[in-house]
Amino acid sequence: MATITNAGVGSGIDLESIISATLQATNQPKLQKFASRESELSVELTGIGGIKSVMSKLQDVFEELSDPEKFNQRAVTMRQPDSAASLGDLVTVKADETATTGSFDISVMQLAQGSRAQTDTSNPANTFTSADEVITTSASTLTFSAGSKSFDIDIEANATLEDIRQAINSASGEFGVSANIINTGSQSLLVLESSEAGAGNDLVISNNNAELDRLSTVANSGGAGGLAIAPEDVAQDAIIEVDGIQITNTSNVFNDAVQGLTITANRISEDSEIANASVAFDREGVTEKIDSFISAFNNTIDMINQQSASVTAPLFGDATVRAIKDQLTNALTTKISGAGNFETIFDIGLSLNENGKLDKESVVRSVNEALDSGFADVGKLFTNEGGLAETFGSILETYVDSSGILKQRQDFINKQKDALEDDVIDHEYRMQQLEASLRKKYSSLDTLIATMQSSGSYLMSQLDSLPGFTRE
Repeated sequence: MATITNAGVGSGIDLESIISATLQATNQPKLQKFASRESELSVELTGIGGIKSVMSKLQDVFEELSDPEKFNQRAVTMRQPDSAASLGDLVTVKADETATTGSFDISVMQLAQGSRAQTDTSNPANTFTSADEVITTSASTLTFSAGSKSFDIDIEANATLEDIRQAINSASGEFGVSANIINTGSQSLLVLESSEAGAGNDLVISNNNAELDRLSTVANSGGAGGLAIAPEDVAQDAIIEVDGIQITNTSNVFNDAVQGLTITANRISEDSEIANASVAFDREGVTEKIDSFISAFNNTIDMINQQSASVTAPLFGDATVRAIKDQLTNALTTKISGAGNFETIFDIGLSLNENGKLDKESVVRSVNEALDSGFADVGKLFTNEGGLAETFGSILETYVDSSGILKQRQDFINKQKDALEDDVIDHEYRMQQLEASLRKKYSSLDTLIATMQSSGSYLMSQLDSLPGFTRE
């Protein structure tokens, strides 16, 4: 007899409901348990990830705070002449950490420039008919020098003036030379400009072929070539005055003419113009760094409290999270040597409030007062050996780095989630097996009952055909 696949169809009994109820009673508690565990793991993973994220940002802040130079910067305030609005700034001044604080009056007497050589038109033979004029019939060499620097350019045979201009402009020598051709309408002139500034660094051009004399300042046989440098076009130094003291330089950028300052001359002073540079400690920069530390620390404490402070929090009572909070808070009390009158972070105007977060309020002094009394020492609290950057850095590295405790915790939770997925798959398989078993058993029962019902019906029909048999 064929197996009944729709349980109860043979007997008329609702065996499908019995099978469904049995499966439901077995399956539902397990599914609820799996869902509950998956939710717990996901919430725990999210909580650990949130704490790890804010701690990573705190770590980034301390990497910045570990550099002593970040706490020893200078800020420059410039007062340009009134004419700067139309003529541009007279000078630009930058200061490094070695600069002495103070105020400096600066004027520009002369800008540095390279030399400029052009065709000497006092001799018509030096000029050219056009840019297409062939200059040399054989391969030759032009040598460019300025001061102690020099380089050569190879000129091909039958090169035109334009060919040579392009060769000069595309050359990469020890200094820069630019070439231009000026067409007057009746003749062409060559102009060469050198980037090598400074007195005594005039451009000198020589050759190994007299055909190139018109392109040189020195002829092949000696004496003057076809190019000349006018008095106003000679190379010259830059000259500035700082507080009335004259300073010269081969470049318009003066490095350490005043210790720690880089002064760039932009234009010549007109009518005795003066710019003023005021150099001071970069209090604003240090304050911003302290604020970034406070913000990153408080964000970390907020996240830890959010994830663990209440009984409904996902990490309530978690030993790792409790240890992190304790270690970070205790690190604030680190005593640092070599920071002048400051021993701890609380000596520069910070305090802990009732929520365990940092405030810039202290009965001892304010941050501004600390900067007034010991600007250089404030940074040492962070950067000195055994200071806050080192102390916090060690703690954060333990928890946040790629092999840190929080990463290990995340990996462990993810492994648990993977194992849970396997358990769900195994449970689904067992439920399939249970359903198959139930269907097999109830199929046999359905067949048996159907057979008995059929036999009963046959017997009753036989009884009904007997003479004198009456059903009550």
